[in-house]
Amino acid sequence: MMKRDECLKVLARHRTDEIVVAVYKAAQEWIHICPSDLNYTFTGAMGQGSSHALGLALGRPDKRVIVLDGDGSLLMNLGSLVTIANAAPKNLIHCVCENGTYETNGAVSIPGARRVSFVGLARAAGYPKGYEFGSLEEWEREVGRILKEEGPILVDLKVVPAGEYPEDFRRLYSVEFREVFRKTVQK
Repeated sequence: MMKRDECLKVLARHRTDEIVVAVYKAAQEWIHICPSDLNYTFTGAMGQGSSHALGLALGRPDKRVIVLDGDGSLLMNLGSLVTIANAAPKNLIHCVCENGTYETNGAVSIPGARRVSFVGLARAAGYPKGYEFGSLEEWEREVGRILKEEGPILVDLKVVPAGEYPEDFRRLYSVEFREVFRKTVQK
């Protein structure tokens, strides 16, 4: 298994001008790893990351959209998989940071931890492609290619809970940063 922050650093090295929707702990790490006006981060709406990413992907079909979801968060809104597959946005990459816990809520185990196949769920919902990564080397080798493929794609990143970045609530909840994102994404 990988450390989430190391997975995100790999993604950051391959990022160009994609919109990145990041939720909860991934959001807290992402804003330090890869600051950008095209980061859309939030907490407080568990399960809604994939739905927000879908809206952005449909609204901006000219831009790639990457969602950094959590396994617990996705479980809160499994219906989004069917909705995303039905809309079939070619520009959406759905990354699930699977650590087997509701990390934000005290690292309580999710139901079916390490038994649920998120790629299997996505394929059953209609996603044409899905990948699983448990090693950083494999993720590093494949991420560049995956970012160029047509979506929707689900990428299951097998990670351990916790990272090294402090919570930055000013950035996550700031109206100022939301306005900067809104103006940037409308360009």
